[in-house]
Amino acid sequence: MTIEQISVFVENKPGKLAEVTALLGGAGIDLRALSIADTEKFGILRLIVSEPARALEVLRAADYVGSVTPVLAVSLADAPGSLAGVLRVLADAGINLEYLYAFITRQAGHAYVVLRVTDNARAAAVFAAAGVATATRAEIFA
Repeated sequence: MTIEQISVFVENKPGKLAEVTALLGGAGIDLRALSIADTEKFGILRLIVSEPARALEVLRAADYVGSVTPVLAVSLADAPGSLAGVLRVLADAGINLEYLYAFITRQAGHAYVVLRVTDNARAAAVFAAAGVATATRAEIFA
């Protein structure tokens, strides 16, 4: 099962990330995870938020360019080697990983990893067969 990730182009200037997060916070949209990959002039901000469609509306109204991307989130123990096991499942199935980012939860000893892979449906099936739990938006925001 996939979850929706918001990807936003953000100018690489002081205060721009603060502006984006203030816009979302002002709209009552909760952030659970984020990642930013930058270049000299722009960055791609990737967000897992409580209300993806509304977040995109808020950002577009402020002249930001963004899109929604389906990604997988997996639930794993916050312990050494847990991520390596998940990545081995993908590698053994020949599924390419484009990027990932992780975050811990309010539950002690537990973490989530957001994964962008070349084939979400196949990766989800491979994870299910290997006993790797994928997470829903409801679980991430619980």
